[in-house]
Amino acid sequence: MNLISSYLGIPLKNPLVASASPLSQSLDNLRRMEDSGLAAVVLYSLFEEQLNKESMELNSHLLHGVDSFSEAQSFFPNPQEFHLGPDEYLDHISSAKKALHIPVIASLNAHSPGSWVEYAQLMEKAGADAIELNIYFLPTSLDCSGETVENQYLEIIKTVKSQVSIPISVKIGPFFSSIANMASKIECAGADGLVLFNRFYQPDIDLENLEVVPSVILSTPMAMRLPLRWIAILFKRTGMSLAGTGGIHYAHDALKMIMAGADVAMLCSVLYKRGLAWPKEMLALMSTWLEEHEYESVAQMKGCMSHRNCEKPEAFERANYVNAVKSDTFVAKFRDS
Repeated sequence: MNLISSYLGIPLKNPLVASASPLSQSLDNLRRMEDSGLAAVVLYSLFEEQLNKESMELNSHLLHGVDSFSEAQSFFPNPQEFHLGPDEYLDHISSAKKALHIPVIASLNAHSPGSWVEYAQLMEKAGADAIELNIYFLPTSLDCSGETVENQYLEIIKTVKSQVSIPISVKIGPFFSSIANMASKIECAGADGLVLFNRFYQPDIDLENLEVVPSVILSTPMAMRLPLRWIAILFKRTGMSLAGTGGIHYAHDALKMIMAGADVAMLCSVLYKRGLAWPKEMLALMSTWLEEHEYESVAQMKGCMSHRNCEKPEAFERANYVNAVKSDTFVAKFRDS
């Protein structure tokens, strides 16, 4: 079965990619990911704060704590506790490129423009095939408008893009007033791909110690419904590559994401839950399904259930909500419960 795909203009042997997580800090894990059939890996993020760790901004950041941020399992650490510092991260990219035969995508986690963007160029020099720009900006000021937030995203994207010749993808959260419009602006800013969506980890309260504590909860397949919907809506309406992430645990999850229009399905939580060998099982089941349903390739099925190609595109819009809550099945389910 032809599982060949492409992401950010980079040819891939299949559409399964490891998303950024602490798992990628180990070269042994990266080799195991490649052996399991994954077509590319996104390395663990290098945080903007690491690149500006001597600044007053970081001191303030650490004093107040971080409510939540992606790809982390604790509150933001002290500078000396970073797993991979800037120089080590660049060495890790270089080592990963030498150890693997699949594309290696570096990850920059940022929230503001600044001199740190020069590291994008250093990542390219270290051998990164692409950069995933993971933007997490939590506006807490009552005076910060939605337009201000959007412009900050766009400025970061433009600045990073100006530093490199390799493709960049942008990982965003779902909390924009208009995802479609923001996607268009991100493309105009120079992004080559869009990763939907960043699942921000939210804080919890420890009732015994009266502390705000991090709450890391691995995703479930239900989480994929949100990126599935927006990838289906954006398919062929943007020239950017589309990556689905969040809740992709089984072969049928990946197949659905590709049918919606994704170029790749990114895996994270399931690698923790089922181990690094799990993608091999997923790929085998995907091949079986495609053969049983008389598809010759992944490319043939991509986007077949997108907003523009499915029989009832309104199913992705408000009409489906109205029908769902009025259906006999919905009413009976909640009546019985």
